[in-house]
Amino acid sequence: MIKGKIVVTNPSGLHLRPAGLLCREAMRFKSQISIYMNDCIANAKSVLSVLGACVKCGDEILLVCQGEDEEEAFLMIKELIESGLEEE
Repeated sequence: MIKGKIVVTNPSGLHLRPAGLLCREAMRFKSQISIYMNDCIANAKSVLSVLGACVKCGDEILLVCQGEDEEEAFLMIKELIESGLEEE
């Protein structure tokens, strides 16, 4: 299991378009990918789950990847979130 905290820099947070991009990328991996935000645990492979976490700009999330390609998944999703999900 690999986990780490990430600050969301996307100005609009994880609204529908960036959540869709995040989920599309997460689906490429076999590992389970979760986003922890306050008391919410979101499945990064589900747009509705990510939207339900209500992640806004400046929020700190905990990204957790577990599975056979966890390291690659963690690095890719972390980089995607830190880059602003193509919205900056």
